[in-house]
Amino acid sequence: MGLDDFVNTYGADCKRRYGKRLKKLTIDAKFTCPNRDGTLGVGGCSFCNVASFHEKQGELQSIAVQLDSAKMNLKENPRASSSHSDSQYIAYFQAYTSTYEEYQQLKTKYDQAIQDSQIVALHIGTRPDCVPDDVLDLLVSYQKSGVEVWLELGLQTANNQTLKSINRGHDFAAYQDAATRARMRGLKVCCHLILGLPNETLTDYMSSLKQVLAVGVDGLKLHPLHIVEGSTMAKQWRYKPFSLLSIQDYAEAATELICNTPKHIIYHRVTAYAKKPLLIAPQWCGFRWDGLVAIVDLLAVKGEQGSALIGNSKNCSL
Repeated sequence: MGLDDFVNTYGADCKRRYGKRLKKLTIDAKFTCPNRDGTLGVGGCSFCNVASFHEKQGELQSIAVQLDSAKMNLKENPRASSSHSDSQYIAYFQAYTSTYEEYQQLKTKYDQAIQDSQIVALHIGTRPDCVPDDVLDLLVSYQKSGVEVWLELGLQTANNQTLKSINRGHDFAAYQDAATRARMRGLKVCCHLILGLPNETLTDYMSSLKQVLAVGVDGLKLHPLHIVEGSTMAKQWRYKPFSLLSIQDYAEAATELICNTPKHIIYHRVTAYAKKPLLIAPQWCGFRWDGLVAIVDLLAVKGEQGSALIGNSKNCSL
């Protein structure tokens, strides 16, 4: 059995609605971030690869070229389907803060993505303190034209003390405001949460989930904390190593959150990995499938998504 047997995944949801899984094409539109350009700070969030902030990446490669290149990479992937003529795709603006630019520049970049006839969904990754009303209204206009739109808000934790300690530059109230304004307009919101942040425990993860659910959310992404080269956290960890989640601890925590998530909420991701040599620790995060397998194995024992909420879970409890 796989994750779809226990969790309402985005892939399975797309298959129900589109008759197939959508393929994700990641776009780097050369956005920046208020936590690195001096507006809020210059060091970035403590878990981010700050060294990459200063790399000279050259001019922006056109969105169309990036999409074509990403499609070609998928065709060359031996795991991918052999037929691509009828494929449908997600344009994912992922790098840095993808709503943090002058309105007309944002519109130009988004427009270029959806001009591709095979793009049926637009995912915008950003910070909760960088989504003004005019940008939300722009995203609504795409949705009204028939493009599926997801606003992905990087919250990481609802604990304001932790947000301050990792130098996020915003508090939970900023997330509440952004998520509420987006969902009032009919936009789908996906919240990103990191499990394993310094000094946080399962109690904190569950508290973050409860607060996000109370605000209202349509999707969730879970990530394990991992230490990467070039980050402030890497310097801190090397100077004074702190505890990181083992694969079993992460799987236990992720399973607990999944069991306590209402079934209608879509999980876009339940774990993540990083490639070496960027990855410093924990080593299990260097393997793409290990975390996922550990979570599926636990769900097979403990119960499916939402099972703790209806009282039929074997071990999950809030």
